[in-house]
Amino acid sequence: MPADTQRPVLYGLPPVTGPEPRVLILGSFPSVLSLERHEYYGNPKNRFWAVMEQVFDVPADLPYAERTRRLTQRGVALWDVVASCERPGSADSRIRNPVPNELAGFFRAHPTLRLVALNGTAAARIYHQLTEIPGLPSITLPSTSPANAAMGFEEKVRQWSAALR
Repeated sequence: MPADTQRPVLYGLPPVTGPEPRVLILGSFPSVLSLERHEYYGNPKNRFWAVMEQVFDVPADLPYAERTRRLTQRGVALWDVVASCERPGSADSRIRNPVPNELAGFFRAHPTLRLVALNGTAAARIYHQLTEIPGLPSITLPSTSPANAAMGFEEKVRQWSAALR
């Protein structure tokens, strides 16, 4: 690709975790709005926090710092599969040259982890291609992204609840 058309490399967010996480929820890579806000699932159209309210009783209208604190108190960590990539816009399908996060190191540092919950098929595909953690079970859950409009909110909550409660 000629230098004048090269896309800038984007860098994701650091993990959100407590001392003894049991579940690591992995997205693919933060949206443009999430990167601007420095918040996981920062796009208000993403249903992640509404799902977490139903599954873990973490009110979606709390300030971000309080939501993440309460989630980590319940043994849940957040991160993304991709550490950096090129991507115009927010669509997972436009991710190019992904560099994975150091998930094996995260797992070694947090031996209490029992499950990797992958938020959507794009996160699952990249995880299994680039950085799957041997010996740690994973489950692919319906994406909470507004791009996944085919599945209703109640069904998303049902599947996330069944996997994480």
